Amino acid sequence: MNNETRKRRKVLFPMGGKGGTGKTTVLTALSEWFSENGIPCVRLDLDTENKVKGSFCHFFPEGTQKIDINTRAGLDAFIDLADEASIILADMGSGSGKVAHGWFDSMYESISDTMSFTALGLVTSDPASVESVLAWAARLQNRVSYVIVLNKQEDDASAFSYWEQTAEVVKFRKLFKPEIIQMDSRLPDLQHALRNHGVTLTSVIKREVFIPELAKSSLVMRAQAYRKQLFAEFDRIKEVLLP
Repeated sequence: MNNETRKRRKVLFPMGGKGGTGKTTVLTALSEWFSENGIPCVRLDLDTENKVKGSFCHFFPEGTQKIDINTRAGLDAFIDLADEASIILADMGSGSGKVAHGWFDSMYESISDTMSFTALGLVTSDPASVESVLAWAARLQNRVSYVIVLNKQEDDASAFSYWEQTAEVVKFRKLFKPEIIQMDSRLPDLQHALRNHGVTLTSVIKREVFIPELAKSSLVMRAQAYRKQLFAEFDRIKEVLLP
């Protein structure tokens, strides 16, 4: 494989600081989007704290590799998998910053000519989610491109006021020019069922699962709307999602 071919590799990962912000939800939707566009991707589940429910492995039991990033070679594993697909989706767990930052500091220069990285920052109405994004960006700097996902978990016009008004965020946006997308607030009945059963929006839409609570026509229509909205956002920023 020549060097020009090896350059076409992209690693996408959520900045895993604050829990409950929707990191795995976005990675799951991205995996579906790549599949819809016929783009193979490698899925890595690096969330060692989440064993089953709602984990990347739970949504995609076939072909998702669970890796313990706390081992010496844990984060090196995706380098060995890079030849399998041009896209690597690595789901980071909460509290993984120390390990990830240390790996970047020691390994980035060695692989930067063969891989590019996109960091996904999940922002909710909780100011802690914003602080987490800023803390990760302070360490990662311009070694990655940034995508900020405004996860509207509630119907509140002022949900992102901390994100919009904080001086540090203004500085971050001016310095790193992140792409910013939105994820619509989801009906709790649907979202909880998806996580509990490890089911994707696409599976619900195609009626590939035989779970009574997910067979309701109203929930199928909701799933269609959420998938359409997110896919449209991914289409809009595809330049930072593709190698």
